[in-house]
Amino acid sequence: MAANKASGGSRPNYYLLETYYLRHGGQLQRIHQFMSQGLSPAVQKIHPGPQIFLEGVISAHLPQFVAILGLDSASDATGLRAQLQQDAAFRQAAEEWESGPEPPYEHFSQNLLKAADYSPSIDLARRAREARLFELRVYHSPAWSQLSALYDRFAGPESKIFHRVGIHPVLYCETAIGSNMPNLTYLTPFDSLAAREAAWNAFAADPEWVKVRKASIDAHGQIASVIHISLLKATSYSPFM
Repeated sequence: MAANKASGGSRPNYYLLETYYLRHGGQLQRIHQFMSQGLSPAVQKIHPGPQIFLEGVISAHLPQFVAILGLDSASDATGLRAQLQQDAAFRQAAEEWESGPEPPYEHFSQNLLKAADYSPSIDLARRAREARLFELRVYHSPAWSQLSALYDRFAGPESKIFHRVGIHPVLYCETAIGSNMPNLTYLTPFDSLAAREAAWNAFAADPEWVKVRKASIDAHGQIASVIHISLLKATSYSPFM
């Protein structure tokens, strides 16, 4: 893989984020089987980068499933489906997934995310832990100029304050192709709901953050007009986390 390497990890230039909206019943079990036995091993042969598979815990739509694949380039994403179709095991898994008594999902969305320059490398050796919590945040900005200001704030003081209070995102991205643009998307692991609450409370009360936020609003206005938050847990077969 040609992605940037650091500390034994990989920093993809792009991420493909797929969100599957399911109904209660057998769809969740079927998508777990397809992702673990079909998609994940097939993608690993083509692009041996980070894969993150998550199941919704708290979200606007439940059940929900999220798959995040790290890629080197935008062309990797556009050619992925054709490459997968050349894999016999993947084709068989896909056929089994779609041949059940009900559709495999209600609908799904797909976003191509471009990693920010300050998005960290991902340690491919890390494995899933039981019930480990992830928070997916999407910040929508009213204009590209305000999104740029939001990126500058994260690249500078905000991410440093994050790390000080126990918030350690594994990726920061901008949606290159997809819905609800322009936006900033980032994904953060936490050991528990209690750990998440403590970290965000510490962040909100941090004196430096109070000053940074005021200076940002004074200079650019409210640069994140809408925030979407989903809480998810890693699957047992997720190669990373």
